This record gives sequence, structure tokens and C-alpha cells, in this order.
Amino acid sequence: AIVGTGIALVIYQNTIGLDPGQIGWLSGALTFFIAIGALVGGKLGDSFGRRSVFVVTMALIVVGGGLATFATTFPLLLAGVALIGFGTGADLPVSLATIAESSTDANRGKIIGFSNMLWLVGIISAVGIATFFGGLGRLGGQLLFGQVAVIALLVLLARFTIPETQTWLDANRNGATASAPKVRVRDILTGPYARLFWGLLGFYALTNLAANTMGQFTTYIWVNVVGVDVQLASLIGLVSLPVFLLFGLWFMRIVDTQYRFVYFTAGAIAYAASFFIPALFGFSFATMMIYTILNGIGGAFAFEGIMKVWTQESFPTMVRATAQGTILAVARFSAAILAVWTPLMLNSGPQWMFAGLGLVVTVGVTIAWVVFHNAPRNQFDTESETLVDSVVPAAVVEA
Repeated sequence: AIVGTGIALVIYQNTIGLDPGQIGWLSGALTFFIAIGALVGGKLGDSFGRRSVFVVTMALIVVGGGLATFATTFPLLLAGVALIGFGTGADLPVSLATIAESSTDANRGKIIGFSNMLWLVGIISAVGIATFFGGLGRLGGQLLFGQVAVIALLVLLARFTIPETQTWLDANRNGATASAPKVRVRDILTGPYARLFWGLLGFYALTNLAANTMGQFTTYIWVNVVGVDVQLASLIGLVSLPVFLLFGLWFMRIVDTQYRFVYFTAGAIAYAASFFIPALFGFSFATMMIYTILNGIGGAFAFEGIMKVWTQESFPTMVRATAQGTILAVARFSAAILAVWTPLMLNSGPQWMFAGLGLVVTVGVTIAWVVFHNAPRNQFDTESETLVDSVVPAAVVEA
């Protein structure tokens, strides 16, 4: 939805008469409502259950995608983009909690990693539609928004068949007396989970600054700094995506094993080094290709995928989605603020900008290494043991 919306807005600019200011408002609204949605959706998912929220989020995306597909005026398009953003943001923490709570320790990381790969598939789909149908004018933009609405509708229908997770039902039923204490939001900010929460927040917010910046400006750098044409830059991006999928498959193989922190450490080094290579040796085709490969390795093993796994494992059921949503929201807001200044940083010198991004990534992955190198207790194990401890005495009394 995010990549497709960005491409569709460029197409709509020349077909329904959007001016640069309106494009800016629409892009900003998408980022803003994703962040707000993550905050609201996470809290609602913990309070009222995963299922009720992830059904509503898909419905919002369907309506938003439909509005954006057929909108011919700025207000309608703004409403559609806002609904897409809010629905997407609210869905992520709740969906991830559902996945984590419906899986086991043996496959939880793999399934979360697979969900991460589906985002890449979505990007490939959007780029593919733009490549083959972008020249059709407004119809090309409608196809991009329309596929969001259609896919969301199919997912909505499928989700009607998914029950509430047993983990949330047990936690909600038993409350503070059994499997999941009714931890308040302020408890994850200052209580026993604060170190994990602030560690994850610092790790993801900082590494996402670099990822979001390059997601927006990689093509710009290839064309305006390295000096290749747009077609070659687009081809490099398109060819890179399947390679990143292979890295994602590799992550799925190791994430539930004892070796995942070793891979995280190697990925963290690769992720930081990817930015320092152009910063130290200048911008050329060779240094940018090295950047692309190292960045792909780092992104697979030391970025969003492992953050999602750690977040699901680190917090009790009744605050799991809230913690995830807060982390995502802060990272989105931070990236949006930096995006305002990125063009100025590029103009002042791309090597300095890459050095700054490399430093930011280094700090982010170092925070994660310090917090997680001792492998904190998995909350799924803790809650299962507490639930057993609470059920067994009751069974003895009844007997």
C-alpha cells in the first residue's frame, strides 16, 4: 500500500491535476495516519481482542482503496489515502500479535519472517504494475489503488474465518491472577519491561531512519549522484528485490535457532558498513552496488524482522500489541521529520549524509546488541508456565 500509493500519486499528478503542495499533503497524510493507526490499533487490540480489530482495519483499507481508485478531487483522494494509512498502521501490531500467539516457539520467528517477506512481495507487485501499466495515465494509478482494495477485500473475507487467539482469551479471562498480568502502558515505560521497550524503540527508530530515507531517495541518488539513468536505476531496484527475498528466506531458516543472535551481529555490522562504504570511498556504480548487497544482508538479519520477533517475545499478552504499535508509531513519526530535511542534507553533501546515517544505524544496532545479547526470557514461556501453575492447584481443589 505504501509503495503503490507513492507511485500512484505521481501518476495522478498529471491526470487529475494535483499540484506539488497537494502531493506533499497526501504523502504526509499517509505517513501520519500510519503512525496514528499503529498507536490506536495496538491499544484497541490489547483491550478488545485481535480479531475484532483486524477485521475493522481491513474494512477501512477496502473503503480507502475504493475512494482513492475513483476519486477525481483532492478531498476525496485525501480521505482515501488517510483511511489506507490508518487501516494499514492499525493492522500491523494486531496482525503480528495474532501470528505470534497462534504459533509455537519452534516456528514463531519463521512465520513472522514470512509475513515480512509478504511486504516485499507487495512492493514487487506495485513496481510490476507501475512498470507495465504506469504509462496508461489515470488507469495506471487506479490499478495501483484498486489492487490494494481488492487484496484487502479478499483478506477481509478470509479473516472472518479466523477465531480470536486462545492466548488473548486466556489472558483476558484470567487477568492478573493467571497467565498475563494486566500490565498498564506506563508499566512498559518505567516498569520491569522498560529496558526491553526502550531498547526496541531506540533500535528500530534509529535503524528505520536510515531505511526510510533510502527507501525514498535511493533512485534520486543513483540518478543525480552516481549518474545513471532512471531506467537503469529502476532495473537495479527491481533485480534487487528477489535477492532480498532470498535473504529473507535465510532469515526464516535461522530465526528460531540458537544462531539467530550470531546472524544479528553479522547483519548489524553489514548494515552499518553499507552506509560507510560510499561515505568513505565516494559514490560510484561499484560502491553503490556494495551498499545495496550489504544493506540487503543487514536489513534481513538486523532490522525489522528481528525487531518484530523480539517485540512479540518481550511483552505480556495484554500489552503486546500496544508496545508494538508504539514502537512503530515513534519510528514513523521520526522518519517523517527527517524526510523534511533529507533533500537539504543531500545538497550539502551525500557523503556526509551517508556518514550520518551510518552513525545512526551503528547506535541503533548497538542498543539492540546490549539489550538482547543475554537473550531475555520469552514471555510466551512465562505465561504458559503461569497458566499451568494457576490451573493445576484449582484442579486439585476440585478433585
